[in-house]
Amino acid sequence: MKLVMAIIHDDDVYHVMDTLNEKGFSVTKLASTGGFLRAGNTTLISGVADERVVELIDIIERKCKSRKQITSVNSTHVNSTEGYIPYPVEVTVGGATIFVLNVDEFKKV
Repeated sequence: MKLVMAIIHDDDVYHVMDTLNEKGFSVTKLASTGGFLRAGNTTLISGVADERVVELIDIIERKCKSRKQITSVNSTHVNSTEGYIPYPVEVTVGGATIFVLNVDEFKKV
């Protein structure tokens, strides 16, 4: 058995969850926040039989698409009286970060 943890952009999570549920996967949804953009993400956790891990990952890969987004990043200047000046930066958001962990024991009570 494996524990699959997938960090997914909030815009993609409901498409992923709907498809996973249709295919018989049980999923726990946790709200999370990314460190760089400080934007909303969702972490999905699922206990999966070894032979179904590839199927679960394939669903996530099909439903989570990367895209470009413009965001503001604060820049510090030498002159402290000017303070912080935000400037636009294009970043890639979306996609998924997936961890697959071995499970020594699983109990559902």
